[in-house]
Amino acid sequence: MPARPVSPPGPTGPSVPLPNSTPDGGVDAISSGIARWVGSAPLRELVARFGGRWPAGDLATVLAGLDDFSAGQWDFRAGRERPEAREPDLDDATAAQVHAAASALGLVRPRPPAQLRYAHLVVLGGLAHACLRRVAYAAHLLHAGPGAQLAPAGATGATGGVEVSGEVAVLGSYRPLSEVERRTLADAGVSGCDTEVDALDAAVRRSFGVSVPEVDDGLDAGHPHHSWSSRTYRPAGTPPVRVLAAPSSEPERRRAHTADTQRFWAEHAQLAPGDEVLLVTAPIYVPFQHCDALRTLAVPYGCEIETVGVDPTLPELVRLPEPTLTPGRYLQEIRSAIRSMRALYPTLPSTVDHDADGVRSAGPTRQPHDRPQAPGGARGQAGVVARTASAKTSERCSKLRNRP
Repeated sequence: MPARPVSPPGPTGPSVPLPNSTPDGGVDAISSGIARWVGSAPLRELVARFGGRWPAGDLATVLAGLDDFSAGQWDFRAGRERPEAREPDLDDATAAQVHAAASALGLVRPRPPAQLRYAHLVVLGGLAHACLRRVAYAAHLLHAGPGAQLAPAGATGATGGVEVSGEVAVLGSYRPLSEVERRTLADAGVSGCDTEVDALDAAVRRSFGVSVPEVDDGLDAGHPHHSWSSRTYRPAGTPPVRVLAAPSSEPERRRAHTADTQRFWAEHAQLAPGDEVLLVTAPIYVPFQHCDALRTLAVPYGCEIETVGVDPTLPELVRLPEPTLTPGRYLQEIRSAIRSMRALYPTLPSTVDHDADGVRSAGPTRQPHDRPQAPGGARGQAGVVARTASAKTSERCSKLRNRP
């Protein structure tokens, strides 16, 4: 059966708020936010639609139960890359309910940044088309602000844009591009890219009107799982833009994933408590990548995370390629959000817990922003080591910071 496309409505906020860290709410706000999102009516009704029974127990038990259920009902990747996922054969009523639930849970409608000043703006990499679109949207936010049209490449002196006091970090990996991705880039007028980080670098040059990095650093270790790179551009009228690819924390098993790259960047940027970080991704990935960032950045570093999706209605973005979004894609990423929240919850240094109905019970007791040391007690130059980051990654970060 052909994939059934889904047309997103106009930009508004999600009906069910995502978990968030706030200066006054702290990690308890994250815990209660997870309970609110997981226990929401749209998710409960979606589980029932696919024949599931709601898990009984505290929040950890509910998250585990939903993870198991979604593995059997909503995992269409089966370990493959997202473009290779199969599309389920759903009737029209079920497809409509999937879209309604995805919209209520924050996967459909783009939302502009809530404020105009941040410490850092972080662009998350992805497939080739996403690299172009997300970097272009980040440039738009800096040049023109959330409500304006995209500024031309290299534009300066624009007013109303988002202010960033630190840097724009564009985070990618050495994942090889597929032939489909290469054709996508070629159709957009971009050539010479072999990896995801190459595509991000080309997108930065294109959207920010730059050609040569001020700093080009890294380590070619002979294997992409061990290698890293950092290129910093200085566009006129904007903060520095860094394109970063990190080494894997498990190089014998896999390439670097988003968490590896975020930790590597956080140590280099010397992320500090209270720093406000704006993440840019696609709307469909906002819930799961937001919760990943809470786990890898907000909890260990005490920073604040806001995650926004690219607005596809902007004229410049309309001209860039975008894959068809289908009910299967939305179900897959609802599952990703559940799994991300399940991974986030045990890391919360809270003294209370919330079940999926908001009832408080005993919970974790670790102190807020307790950053475990790397093996041997070594800490990074900034005085912190992100949770589960390897000592080798910390050493590489220190070397990166100390290079001119």
